[in-house]
Amino acid sequence: MAQLLIVYHSRTGGCRQMAQAAARAAEAEIETRLMAAEDTGPDDMLGADGYIFCAPENLAALSGMMKEFFDRCYYPLLGRIEGRPYAQMVCAGSDGASAARQTERIARGWRLRDVQPPLIVCTHAQTPEEILAEKSIPDDQLARCGELGAAMGAGLAMGAF
Repeated sequence: MAQLLIVYHSRTGGCRQMAQAAARAAEAEIETRLMAAEDTGPDDMLGADGYIFCAPENLAALSGMMKEFFDRCYYPLLGRIEGRPYAQMVCAGSDGASAARQTERIARGWRLRDVQPPLIVCTHAQTPEEILAEKSIPDDQLARCGELGAAMGAGLAMGAF
């Protein structure tokens, strides 16, 4: 049976909620593993048939912990996961495009196939207090994350990717 790996980093809870919503929906279709970026290594990536990467955008860049995950895994996996499908989700205060571009460039280096456009959830957090506060992602946005997870799960289960 194919397996979907969802790797996420979350400091204020937004990406955790997004990743959990995607995992719940994907589990109806396929074996799904939800792992924090700091706990995920090359062997976890090798054991999966497809991926969802979920990270916050911090200071117009991919979060440091997610970048560290990519740094640890990049070279050990180079040439070993080519062609596998991936999707990504970004939780951002105002934009998210820069983090999405960074993830896309890393995935392109691995020769992964993007099978869905990046899903960016904007929290509109702009003050230091709002940025550092625990996030509560609205239900309609969590539904979008669930749809992405379900689509990835179904695609892998059917062998469409």
